[in-house]
Amino acid sequence: MFSNRKIILIIVLLITLSITAYVLIVYIPTKVAQRSYEGAKQIGRDFKEAFQFTPEVTVNNTVVLQQQTPILELATISQKFQHQYIWNSTWLKSTKKITVTGTFEAKAGFDLNQKFSIRINDDKAIVTLPHPQLLSIESLGDVKSKDENGLWNWVNPEDRSNAMNAFITDARRYAEQAEFVKQAQQSFEAKIKEIMKLHGKEVTIEYTDTEKINLP
Repeated sequence: MFSNRKIILIIVLLITLSITAYVLIVYIPTKVAQRSYEGAKQIGRDFKEAFQFTPEVTVNNTVVLQQQTPILELATISQKFQHQYIWNSTWLKSTKKITVTGTFEAKAGFDLNQKFSIRINDDKAIVTLPHPQLLSIESLGDVKSKDENGLWNWVNPEDRSNAMNAFITDARRYAEQAEFVKQAQQSFEAKIKEIMKLHGKEVTIEYTDTEKINLP
């Protein structure tokens, strides 16, 4: 039969093993997970501070933050540019022209109706977002036009209206072909890299409608 001393030692040993198992199996993993979740939440807060929206943040396949988008579009670059367009029309070899000039402001960025998410696994983060696009162009109100009448083909009010519409359409076409969208992408990637570096994360960016881009 066991003596009382041996029974006490066995009980102490069982309690010690139970505590050790709890620490190894429950407490430590829970604390590690809590730290990971808190880190993910801080990343979400950093994005909200920088861009006024929160992406979906996932840690080891667990959604920690849902995407929150109080705005529908995120403009990461705003660029002003001068534009000129020459409208002309020829009738019986007589040509009339209208030259229109003015300043526009182009905004390029992201459509937040589409999914924007961050998946975190240990020290790696995969950011998935829509490809940037030209969001808008806006005339700044300094539009000027100059009429040039043909010998018998004169400029009329309808011509001026057509010239103005063509001027705006051409300005948008120019903005779409310019570097604004590329600059918006570069600016946003740099900011993502800066935020993730603060959290010790290696970043991979995946666009939903183009090839994967790895940040150096």
